[in-house]
Amino acid sequence: MHSSSYQSKTTSLKNYGIDHDNFHYQESPQALQRATIDLGMGVETKNGTLAVNTGEFTGRSPQDRFIVKDDITKDRIWWGPVNIPFEPEKFTALYDKVIAYLNTKELFVRDCYACADPEYKLNIRVINEYPWSNMFAYNMFLRPTDEELENFSPEWTVINAPGFMANAEEDGTRQHNFAILNFTEKIALIGGTGYTGEIKKGIFSALNFILPVFKETLPMHCSSNVGEEGDTAIFFGLSGTGKTTLSTDPNRKLIGDDEHGWTSRNTVFNFEGGCYAKVINLSQEQEPEIYNAIKPGAILENVILDKDGNVDFADTSITQNTRVSYPIYHIDNIQQPSIGKNVKNIFFLTADAFGVLPPISKLTPSQAAYHFISGYTAKVAGTEAGVVEPQPSFSACFGAPFMPLHPTKYAEMLSKKMKETGVAVWLVNTGWTGGPYGVGTRMKLKYTRAMISAALNGDLGLYSYDSYHIHSVFGVAQPRECPGVPTTVLSPRATWNNDEKYYTTAFKLSNAFRENFKKFEKYANEEIRRGGPQRYAS
Repeated sequence: MHSSSYQSKTTSLKNYGIDHDNFHYQESPQALQRATIDLGMGVETKNGTLAVNTGEFTGRSPQDRFIVKDDITKDRIWWGPVNIPFEPEKFTALYDKVIAYLNTKELFVRDCYACADPEYKLNIRVINEYPWSNMFAYNMFLRPTDEELENFSPEWTVINAPGFMANAEEDGTRQHNFAILNFTEKIALIGGTGYTGEIKKGIFSALNFILPVFKETLPMHCSSNVGEEGDTAIFFGLSGTGKTTLSTDPNRKLIGDDEHGWTSRNTVFNFEGGCYAKVINLSQEQEPEIYNAIKPGAILENVILDKDGNVDFADTSITQNTRVSYPIYHIDNIQQPSIGKNVKNIFFLTADAFGVLPPISKLTPSQAAYHFISGYTAKVAGTEAGVVEPQPSFSACFGAPFMPLHPTKYAEMLSKKMKETGVAVWLVNTGWTGGPYGVGTRMKLKYTRAMISAALNGDLGLYSYDSYHIHSVFGVAQPRECPGVPTTVLSPRATWNNDEKYYTTAFKLSNAFRENFKKFEKYANEEIRRGGPQRYAS
């Protein structure tokens, strides 16, 4: 492989301590794919898509994610099991060891940026040990023009050395892999893991600190789209709740599918230049946009191919977390640039396996903040070893592993934005109806789509408040009517045909909410605390 024509345009890497010039700068995806194949690090599927195996780690390792505790972070970060402190001196020593390792390697360097809104643009330099990791950076970050590269000055640097193994006892890590953010040095240092998601999540975790602290902008782990009238909708939801499916709408343009910022100007911008989607059980019929995006330029991770190069998307023998990354332009119906204005609706998606939450309900600002902090969905039998009945699962702000500040900070920002913009917030249950998992049935996708369409079109808002029923346990306003949805479906209690069992289960879930919220109570203001459900009166 030959060095790119851009080689002369970039400075050396000596300011990072890398004293050789054996690196390839700003290579095309085609060249990086060819290098990956030549090095025996990947294969091509039947249609020419690159497929790689990320090695020991096929997902993020939250217990091995650290933040350097320095003057910038020490009094601001929500320290604990999500944000683990790392000593500055230990970082310097480990950094020097990683650089010494990379000084013996052929490297791949890419200049790119995050944040589609020019006012928030964050220039990034990514230094990779592997060519396919550099191709991932091309897919997932925003791509500068030739003109922008002429005078490119990186603000943050990602140094990615999958082959370097830390010595936990000596280096201060938990084990041999690590992902460390240093806000003083503006470096994301990643080693011992080939899982590419650590590259993207390192920068986005940094933005989740930078934007609220220094830019008065709310960072969100969500998808978003925009309608023909220019109205923007935001979709929050944990894995399995339908976030990607429901935000990918043929009648609305996709802004982005994972990470966004909401500005004081009431605009929403995508952090990313691509998508990183799960492909377990992927089918062209169910998710045609993602399926059709898997073509040359995309990278499949940890999938199984047959002898002819066909992908078996149902095969999870390596991992359940099979993935594809692709540049956003692989999707046809996208918003360009990836910025939306006039936020009108927010949807909190939850797959309630207890079957007690309404299929759609409208939230007050205090309820929205409460449910945002809670980030509820449910695990069902079979999803994890030992799960034999529905279990509540909570992830603060629908993305706890990536939130460096206390969740109440983000919730207060969301509540403030709701009041300033008059945005409608909806809680949507894509889970069970007519009883809990094992008794009831999964909510029909066509009904959920109809309810979301009605909310987006203003059809639910046409009814007076008298046309809503206030849920007696959760206090949310559930509409009595919705175009395209049977009236009986809108009342979860009515679908059970057993009031006693319904309310027993509803209070069981409300108590789980209250128990989870205890860890946030002393940080939450009174308005947020008022947004929760009632407790069971024994």
